[in-house]
Amino acid sequence: MTDAQRAYEAKRAAKAGMSLEKWLVEKDKRAAAEAKEAAAAAPPPPTAAAKKPGFFSRLLEKAQKPL
Repeated sequence: MTDAQRAYEAKRAAKAGMSLEKWLVEKDKRAAAEAKEAAAAAPPPPTAAAKKPGFFSRLLEKAQKPL
């Protein structure tokens, strides 16, 4: 962390009434909790089976069928 970043975080910690070390620990906990919530709230990726076949795949499939 650069000196400017440390000074900025020190001002934020003072505004919240905490020490700098306590503020940084709390900030890390908050960030981890938000990341965990975001991961839990994200919908699962769609499966490949649910995807409609492309134009050429459908065309080749029709061409392979007997008349």
